[in-house]
Amino acid sequence: MSPRSASVNEELRRRSRERLLQAAVELVGERGYDATTLGDIADRAGSARGLVSYYFPGKRQLVQSAVHRLMHRTLEEALEREPRSEDGRERMARAIDAILGLARDRPVLMRQHMAGILLGEGFVQCPEQRRLAELLRETCVRHGSKDVDADYPMLRALLMGAVYAALVPGVPMPVPVLRAELFARYRLDWSMGVPPDSEAEPGGTGDTDLSRFFATG
Repeated sequence: MSPRSASVNEELRRRSRERLLQAAVELVGERGYDATTLGDIADRAGSARGLVSYYFPGKRQLVQSAVHRLMHRTLEEALEREPRSEDGRERMARAIDAILGLARDRPVLMRQHMAGILLGEGFVQCPEQRRLAELLRETCVRHGSKDVDADYPMLRALLMGAVYAALVPGVPMPVPVLRAELFARYRLDWSMGVPPDSEAEPGGTGDTDLSRFFATG
C-alpha cells in the first residue's frame, strides 16, 4: 500500500480536529464546562485521547475554539441564507440576530464561553476566531464603515455585552430590548434580519419568557 499523500493527511487532521470541536460544543452544552472532561470529548468524537493535546493546549482553549467555530458557522449561515442580500443594513441585522440567537438557543454553552473570556484567558487566537473576526469586519464594511479598525472592535464589544446581559443568572435582560438598542445604534429597521414575534416588539405586550422572544421557524 502506498503512503498517503500530504494533502490526504492534512484532510484527515482537519476532520479529526473538527470532530473534537463539535464534540466539545455538544458536551459543554449538555453538561456544562466543569462536568465535561477532555476524555469525554475525545470519546464523543471517536478520537484517541492523545489527539486532544496534539491539537489544543488545554480544555479552555478547546472549548473557546469550539464556540468560535459555532459562532462563525452560525453567522455565515445567517449572512448567506436565501434570499441572499448584499444590502449592508440587512447583513448587519442578520449578524446581530445570529449572535443574539446563540444566547437564546445555547445559554449554557455561551455562558461558559463568556466566563472563560472574563476569567482572564481572553480570546484564543485560533483559526475559528480569525474566521469569525473576518466575517464581522466584512459586515462592518458592508454596512458602510469608514474606519473598520475602530468599528469592528466596537461591534464585537456590543455583541459580547448583549450576550452577557442576556445570560446574567437571575436578571437576564430581555433579548428584544437588547436587539432594539443594537438596531437603533446601527439604524436598522425592526423588520430586518429575523424579527421577534410581533408580541415582543418594542411597546408590545409580550411576556418576558425568553423562549417567546424569537420565532423558532
